[in-house]
Amino acid sequence: MLANVGMQMQSIAVLWEIFDRTKSTSAIGTVGLVQVLPVVVLAIAAGHVADRFPRQWVIAASMAVAGLGSLALLAVSLLKLPIGMMYGSLFLIAIGRAFHQPAKSAFLPQLVPRALFSSAVSWSMTGFQLSSALGPALGGFLIAATKGPAVVYLLTAVSTMAYAAIILTLSGVPRPERSSAVSVRSLVAGFSFVWHHPIVLPSLALDLFAVLLGGATSMLPVYAKTILGVDATGLGVLDAAPAVGAMAMAIYMAHRPPLRHAGRDLLWAVAMFGVATIIFGLSHNFFLSLAMLFCTGAVDNISVIVRHTLVQMLTPDKMRGRVSAVNGMFIGASNELGTAESGFVASYTSPQISVVSGGVGTLLVVAVVTLLCTQLRRYGRLGVASAVDEAEAAPRGTHHPAAAAMGANDEEKSSPGP
Repeated sequence: MLANVGMQMQSIAVLWEIFDRTKSTSAIGTVGLVQVLPVVVLAIAAGHVADRFPRQWVIAASMAVAGLGSLALLAVSLLKLPIGMMYGSLFLIAIGRAFHQPAKSAFLPQLVPRALFSSAVSWSMTGFQLSSALGPALGGFLIAATKGPAVVYLLTAVSTMAYAAIILTLSGVPRPERSSAVSVRSLVAGFSFVWHHPIVLPSLALDLFAVLLGGATSMLPVYAKTILGVDATGLGVLDAAPAVGAMAMAIYMAHRPPLRHAGRDLLWAVAMFGVATIIFGLSHNFFLSLAMLFCTGAVDNISVIVRHTLVQMLTPDKMRGRVSAVNGMFIGASNELGTAESGFVASYTSPQISVVSGGVGTLLVVAVVTLLCTQLRRYGRLGVASAVDEAEAAPRGTHHPAAAAMGANDEEKSSPGP
């Protein structure tokens, strides 16, 4: 939570400073491209590192790198260095995030029993969304109060370094079963597992295309200044609204039993995300826009909990780092390429067309997945799968997820997995 408050503050500060200095939506789009490249290029290596080395140390080292990137942003901002150096700093931060995501995702199942995992994900998301709500609002306030983003970059560096130190204080964490030696087959095992899995693949693809097309938050600086007529504080409130909605949904889901029709609920949630995005894109009223952003966060949280639980529970522990890396690549690609897509489409058309067309595209993606991926649509209780659900969730040509993992990678010899 501490580190994420800083990262969320920094995210809004970077978008604000770049748009303030360049007045260009294409420059905002470039932010997404710079940050997605390390996630995609380093995904295989990051996943293997998470499966071969203590995940605590991987998390700490990756956050130390991100902290250095924040200090670099501070120097660029204070000295008014070229925008290109800001992109270089973001690239360094993205390298740290590329290694952080698979290690962190694979770490949680080492701490929580399977029967409690879905609830643990909900509580984890509550903390994540609380910090995501506080971060943008606090970032916008600090930018307005200090007349610039420098303080935000400094606080982000401090918070990420503190996270790196705190994570190392955990003791008694069971070590993961060590993965096979490095080889081409072991490196691509995560991709092979995801590609052959009839539940994991469509759920990740759904998130990739829906967020890539339907993400409206990258256009918030433009909407705040030119459409809704609010200052940096208003921008921070707008950017915090999805996190507030997600936090409210996470608290609600943490107090209820696991979803009984997880696949169907996932599809409905993404469809509602598209509808709320369309309404936001058409709105010129601050409070209606705020309400729609709240809704996007609430329904997106359902998608996050379902997807994260499915990925971790249907993956053997030996492969969780590599599969989490593939998951992180999908997430990073959807978020950062979505930023790029929104920025470039807006530069050739308008911000409203960029957002509304993205929402329409999201609905089309949901329709295609609903028609083609019957096993995802029929998937039942989340986190406590029945024998039928287990059989349906197994990769093609297998009867069990762990068996499928071994089939996709002969070097992975594990006991019966989740």
